[in-house]
Amino acid sequence: MTLEVADIEIHPGRQAEFDEAIVHGVTTVIAHAKGFVGYRVFKGIESPTRYLLQIEWQTLENHTVDFRQSDAFGVWRGIVGDFFARPPIVEHFDLLA
Repeated sequence: MTLEVADIEIHPGRQAEFDEAIVHGVTTVIAHAKGFVGYRVFKGIESPTRYLLQIEWQTLENHTVDFRQSDAFGVWRGIVGDFFARPPIVEHFDLLA
């Protein structure tokens, strides 16, 4: 199991729109990708334009190859990309304990 963590900063004043868009994008696009297991979205309290998207994948390659190199990635970015104030910072993690 691999955990993808995306640190997302959006443009101020668009939080309500983004709240809907990110859930829509995950449930209609990413959730159908090969190796998708589940997701969680966290919204910043002190920084209300900051979000953490956590997606569980069966393997690292399910995200980096199967999804990122598919047409679905473009669809996903079309749904959420205009909200980004900067490119998201994305890292992957393996479960330790």
